[in-house]
Amino acid sequence: MFQIGDQIVYPMHGAGTIEAIEDREIQGKIQQYYVIKMASNMQVMIPVDKMIHSSVRSVTDKVDLEKVLDVFHHEEPDHTLTWKQRFTSNMEKVKSGNMLEGAEVVRDLMIRNEEKKLNSSERQMLYNAKKILVSELGLANGITENQASDLLDEKMLGAMAKVD
Repeated sequence: MFQIGDQIVYPMHGAGTIEAIEDREIQGKIQQYYVIKMASNMQVMIPVDKMIHSSVRSVTDKVDLEKVLDVFHHEEPDHTLTWKQRFTSNMEKVKSGNMLEGAEVVRDLMIRNEEKKLNSSERQMLYNAKKILVSELGLANGITENQASDLLDEKMLGAMAKVD
């Protein structure tokens, strides 16, 4: 499915690079594992046979990346949702691993934060969704996470200026 050197996105954790495929014995059972170095320098091991049923995907290419970044210039959050509905919807989007949906969560929570300060749960969700998005932006563009964060902030600021 994936090869050593492939750049992937692991939902809820962010982007990383497959560094190795290793056999490991855990609880007396030998399995093959993908060894993934995440953009945050954390190392994750995922059983090869579990990847088929996971939402792990390849990093978005640069063409689709521009489409994703355009999400910051379109649409508004749905103000008819209750806090619980909004939180559940946003959590499902983040868990999906879909970059566009993750960008929508960042956009909607940034706009909502400008209108009214977010509660601690939504602040944490915004932080996590932005971190995941930044990790993929960095890998897709071959830039550092700091540069990717600056790029995302630039896109968001442009969008926020349109909201005002």
